[in-house]
Amino acid sequence: MKRAVLLVTAAVLAGAGCTAASGEGSGDASCAGLVTYDGRDYLPTEKSVFTVGERLGTATVAECDDTPDDPGVAIPQSTTGAYTIEGVDPAEAIAVGDTPAGAAPMAAR
Repeated sequence: MKRAVLLVTAAVLAGAGCTAASGEGSGDASCAGLVTYDGRDYLPTEKSVFTVGERLGTATVAECDDTPDDPGVAIPQSTTGAYTIEGVDPAEAIAVGDTPAGAAPMAAR
């Protein structure tokens, strides 16, 4: 089992989804990093030190178009790996990424 300790930054989370839009008249982002696995929705978490465990399967990264007035910047739906976080129930949090070393933590909402 490969272990990885990661510092989560906005750049890492951008690979797992899209970030919140800001500007006049905008509210909360509709898809700020939303990932679905096993019927649960997960969002990025602030947790910075964790250990990636075994692969659970495949998670779905939600389509993101927080700026509908700006054509061509939407992020299409995609998939990525879902991994356990050692010592944490997957119903509470998972790590997602193309590899265990690149996985970012996500908390169930």
